[in-house]
Amino acid sequence: MTEIIAGIRVPDSAMARAATQLVRETEDDLLYNHSRRVFFWGALTGNRRKLKFDPELLYIGAMFHDMGLTSAHASPDLRFEVDGANAARDFLRGYGVAERDIEDVWASIALHTTPGIPEHMRPTVALVTAGVEMDVLGIAYDDFSHEHRDHVCAHHPREANFKENIIDHFAGGTIKKPHTTFGNVKADVLALKDMNYVRTNFCSIILGSKWPT
Repeated sequence: MTEIIAGIRVPDSAMARAATQLVRETEDDLLYNHSRRVFFWGALTGNRRKLKFDPELLYIGAMFHDMGLTSAHASPDLRFEVDGANAARDFLRGYGVAERDIEDVWASIALHTTPGIPEHMRPTVALVTAGVEMDVLGIAYDDFSHEHRDHVCAHHPREANFKENIIDHFAGGTIKKPHTTFGNVKADVLALKDMNYVRTNFCSIILGSKWPT
């Protein structure tokens, strides 16, 4: 059955349905509902900006973007964004998706916590980040109508304490590999949640390198 929320049609191919089932079985309610909302915010942003984008690729990027936070897909040494991107890449290859499209989805997930870059890339990459930024940071909140915000959240509700809980999820996915926070926003998460966390300092690395000058 075709599902339309806030005027956005949810992709209903065999691949999209399989992605939905996989994410639903792998993630808890908070991450699942967050990922679905990211798709809708991203698609609404694409429509508002009159971008030509592939809804199915956007859907896969949105649904997999936090899979690296789950024990099923977390590696011991890679950024969680890369773990999620790798999971999406493996999934898409199983459906014979073109490599360029796979690369776009991979980049959309790997870069979704790297501000200032995705917005200049192809639509799949730009819109996954736009969806994440709307749902987590409230960026462009007023660019969405009350009706659209209410309709999306009626189908995929934000928990009463979503803001704190999503930070806890980020911390849980990075606390065992703090080195992966260097140079990205998850350093702020561990600074808040882990009293033993020490930031890696970029300038200290430069000054302490083996170069004599």
